[in-house]
Amino acid sequence: MAGMTQFPTNRRHFLRTSGAAVAAAGAAWALPSQRIGSSAAPGAGHTGARPGAAPARPAAHRAAPYGVTTLDTAARPVGNGGYRRLTSGPGWPLVVRGELASAAAGRQDRRTALACFLQFTDLHVADVQSPLRTEFLRAGSPGSWRAQEALSVAGSVSLVEQANALGGGPHTGRPPAFVMSTGDNIDNHSMVELEWFLALMSGGRITPNTGDPTSFEGVQNSGLALYWHPDDSLRDQDKRRGLPRIPGYLEAAMRPVVSPGLRMPWYSTPGNHDDLPGGCLAPQDPVLTEYITGARKLFSVPDSDVAAFAKVLDSGDDPKSTVLKDLLARNAARARTVTPDERRRMATPHEYLRAHLDPAFAGAGPVGHGYTDNHLDGDRMYYSFAVAEGVIGISIDTTYRSGHYEGSLGTEQLRWLERTLAAHSSRHHDADGRLVRNAGADDAHILVFSHHHSPSMTRRPDAARAEEKRHDGEEVIALLSRFPNVVAWINGHSHINRITPHAHATATRSFWEVNTASHVDYPQHARVIELVDNHDGTLSLFTTLIESAAPHRTDFDDLSAVGLASLYRELSYNAPHLAAGMNGGVHAGMAGTAADRNTELLVRRA
Repeated sequence: MAGMTQFPTNRRHFLRTSGAAVAAAGAAWALPSQRIGSSAAPGAGHTGARPGAAPARPAAHRAAPYGVTTLDTAARPVGNGGYRRLTSGPGWPLVVRGELASAAAGRQDRRTALACFLQFTDLHVADVQSPLRTEFLRAGSPGSWRAQEALSVAGSVSLVEQANALGGGPHTGRPPAFVMSTGDNIDNHSMVELEWFLALMSGGRITPNTGDPTSFEGVQNSGLALYWHPDDSLRDQDKRRGLPRIPGYLEAAMRPVVSPGLRMPWYSTPGNHDDLPGGCLAPQDPVLTEYITGARKLFSVPDSDVAAFAKVLDSGDDPKSTVLKDLLARNAARARTVTPDERRRMATPHEYLRAHLDPAFAGAGPVGHGYTDNHLDGDRMYYSFAVAEGVIGISIDTTYRSGHYEGSLGTEQLRWLERTLAAHSSRHHDADGRLVRNAGADDAHILVFSHHHSPSMTRRPDAARAEEKRHDGEEVIALLSRFPNVVAWINGHSHINRITPHAHATATRSFWEVNTASHVDYPQHARVIELVDNHDGTLSLFTTLIESAAPHRTDFDDLSAVGLASLYRELSYNAPHLAAGMNGGVHAGMAGTAADRNTELLVRRA
């Protein structure tokens, strides 16, 4: 690809091209031309193994990737067949991308660090026993249910541990100042999932179980061969593909886990699964509201109903909630009795904000995690905040509150975004391309955060905000390109690593879009993002992928929280809808190319 250089990840390269931190505070750090290691003094690991299970390794002795990035090592598959194990492989290279600005020689010797932070995205913390889940769609769409979902809490806590273990950015040595979680923090839009998410980010004890406190009432002990039954010998369709039998799995998955909480501030951006049940259904429909907390759950439906509902989901225009309600009513006799649980109730936007503002979940701050009491007026979920001195973050809400998995912005928010961009830009261009000067602006480099990426944003009407025109991804790109101070738009939703240059004829009006894969599906990534000034008219944005702190190699006998987090990753690799990509096809697509992983993204400075 033109404007792109790939470097091997060997020690000589890092000594030549990466910077080390100086032990000093301030807005900009000088970077001598040597690399600082990314490991840190390890924290305490989780215990709580079942009787007879191998104990969790002490954090200080954990195998890779504890405390390191994918520049050092990355999970790789070994063996052949229907189920492949993971082990530690070589790190991925740094790719220098110069599509928007040329990479000048010697920049590593003169650059200064401006900011360092982490991006989490698409954690999908899930109550897998919720009656409103539609696992039965798996009969026609293998990706509609994930074998690893019961381990989402353990897997997410391990990612928090990894964030805490990173001593500094691999290219600046600067400690991460905060974590931004760019949406789909939870899976089913329920209050209990929201409490789990807030506890894992801020610290606390989480019991990932609902309904009957003593037994599992989900699909994985239903006796239906449609789902993986890890605890028993049922020859289900996943065991026929090679998934293992792991006695004690479901008991371990429901066992309490203690999250240490992030040792740094964290911010929250909403996604469609945070706002909507299933990420696409009407959130306050009275029938669905009653069903999610009730005593009946469907585990399977006829193939004809699977096909009909899947068609509605794909079309995006039909009333999905109405079709689902009809399906539930038509198959009422098939539903099984489960224990009702009021904690599963849907979270209104007001409750979602209130929960973030609860001092019990303040963690390392800030209180509200981007939201304030003022956001309760109109239940607004967009805000700006200081990333670092001279760097501003803008978090936008791209969700359709009436029910759809795609995204958009309403006119009111789009105008707010334009005003906020202008407030931090001494010069920009109007919609007709004319230069606008604002001498009173507080000039800053600007980073925009959202859940949806630009291709997933449409102009679909939103019945919850019917008076407002909606604006798609192309319109957001056009707006951002009017402001030379915009460096990047950072987002999730796609579950794929993809970095896109948005070039403009005026070089300073170009910016990058950084789209990061999820932490529920393979490859289970997050990013370290570092911004530096090269003092040659360019900025560099380094994007370095990290995995959770759990070992790459899974031990089926280790049902500690650490062992479950390791299994969470391996099961995600072996998802049936990825089977066709076992030799690099779908898997490689979700992980992205080398140019979508560990990168240096150059952009002209405004």
